[in-house]
Amino acid sequence: MTKLSVLPLEEVLKRCELAAEAAACVQGIGDIPGVIGALQKQDFLVEAARVFAHALPKREAVWWACMCALHTAPEPVPEPDRKARELAEQWVRAQTDELRREAMAQAKNAGFQSPEAWAGVAAFWSGDSLAPPDAQTKVAPPPHLTGVAVAGAVTLAAVRNKPAAKDARLARFLASARDIAAGGSGRLAPEGP
Repeated sequence: MTKLSVLPLEEVLKRCELAAEAAACVQGIGDIPGVIGALQKQDFLVEAARVFAHALPKREAVWWACMCALHTAPEPVPEPDRKARELAEQWVRAQTDELRREAMAQAKNAGFQSPEAWAGVAAFWSGDSLAPPDAQTKVAPPPHLTGVAVAGAVTLAAVRNKPAAKDARLARFLASARDIAAGGSGRLAPEGP
């Protein structure tokens, strides 16, 4: 999983704010894949997803949020949600300021209630400024915000419409993240009814 080397393990764990039980289960492990594996083995699946959300590069993390959202999306997806996800996917392909701002606008239209909306927020928070585009001074987003939004998108996707399916979905999501971290697409087929 070569794409996980972006941040040092200590920084990733700091950003994840693991609960005491989860933090104890990874104590002494020296690398991100080992931490994720230990968390998954001990059924700390949400925490393992959070580690991936902060450990993947921003572009790949936003893509992962989109794939998870797409996997559990209802049919039809409300238009603002669909647009937020599509714009986040477009931002992954071409990281323009215009696309990330449009993704945020659609997330706002969606009411920040869906995995798709949080994928849009993640794209926006991955940019270089939170200030309006015409502002003379840029306001850099805190570096952990993309991971926070991605973790939110993934968690919401895991419990959407079928909370009992959370663990099985998270296992698929973690496999998707591993694929992305190894350079793959991480695509997940739509779950269906």
